[in-house]
Amino acid sequence: MGIVVKDVEMRLIIELIKNSRRSDRELAKKLGTSQPTITRTRSKLEKDKIIREYTMIPDYVKLGFQLMSVTFSKLKKPMSKETLEDIRKTAREMMEKHPAATIITMNGMGLNADRVVIALHADYSEYTEYIRLMKQYPPVVVDELKSFIIDLLDETQFRPLTFSTVANYLLKMSENSKARTQREESLKLLDKEDYQSSMR
Repeated sequence: MGIVVKDVEMRLIIELIKNSRRSDRELAKKLGTSQPTITRTRSKLEKDKIIREYTMIPDYVKLGFQLMSVTFSKLKKPMSKETLEDIRKTAREMMEKHPAATIITMNGMGLNADRVVIALHADYSEYTEYIRLMKQYPPVVVDELKSFIIDLLDETQFRPLTFSTVANYLLKMSENSKARTQREESLKLLDKEDYQSSMR
């Protein structure tokens, strides 16, 4: 069961997603509350692992990356926790020997795959080396490893990676939730008034 996020916590999360560089004083002014409240709320969100880390989104091209790959792979068979831990250990060791700008590695389903990896690459030759190393993982079915390659130099891309859309979504959902709660409270009040009128 997920953690219930209070209104001030959600508003703070939204503001931090938009810009995590602001001080607690600036955030308090923006949210119309006190600095100690913001500091206490931020600490709670960190303790509850709702805020997992603070980071920024760089310009990948200016850092020397030309490609982003989304690679789907299929494991040969379901694995025990012990086997998965061994695989993670092997992957960490391989990453130490062959560093890669892997953004995400997660399990899932669809497209005849059960794992997806998103990574950045300086060029195509670095990408092909990355795929070669992935194929060395014993549990991966090599014939079913497929990639979608994104050209980061393409200036016509619709929307590069951003979390501002997540912040806008959370804000909209929060506003809708408040409006729904207000409507429900208004209806309860009207029902109460109608009941009182009927008893006179």
